[in-house]
Amino acid sequence: MKMPLAGSVRRALFQAAGSSVVPIRHRAQLLARLGHSGIDGVALGHGVTFCNPSSVHVGAGSFINNQAYFDVGPIKLGTNVTVGPRAMFVTGNHGIGPSARRAADGAHRGITVGDGAWIGAGVIVLPGITVGAGSIIGAGAVVTADCLPDSVYAGVPARKLRDLESHEQGGEVG
Repeated sequence: MKMPLAGSVRRALFQAAGSSVVPIRHRAQLLARLGHSGIDGVALGHGVTFCNPSSVHVGAGSFINNQAYFDVGPIKLGTNVTVGPRAMFVTGNHGIGPSARRAADGAHRGITVGDGAWIGAGVIVLPGITVGAGSIIGAGAVVTADCLPDSVYAGVPARKLRDLESHEQGGEVG
């Protein structure tokens, strides 16, 4: 009979699975054995944080770079999505309260990233956002509104810079 792992032991194993000691090709497999079912066929950098692993689904062929952060969720990344280092997917938000406590009651809204999208290093995606398939979000952008498919966005807040052809490749962003 398989005994359930205690919470602190489980957290330690999740942390160990995401460490640089575990080869990148084995991280998702190890996390799956610990019960994280939404990351089959995904390459994970070290230090990736899943606040609620059961609410994150990442499509096959995707790559999540070092120290990416996934809030409580729900968060859905399509197939072949690339996530840069230290990207953040923040699903929680608060209403505005009185001056004694401005952060009032909170709620979570899901984030969706379409197939083939590229989320650059240090990008912050805020609650309720959809990033369209094939889009590129430039490094350091803060995504505050939905992004159309096959488009380049950058800046704070992220703004559309240009359209991409679905078959376009080569060159640089910007």
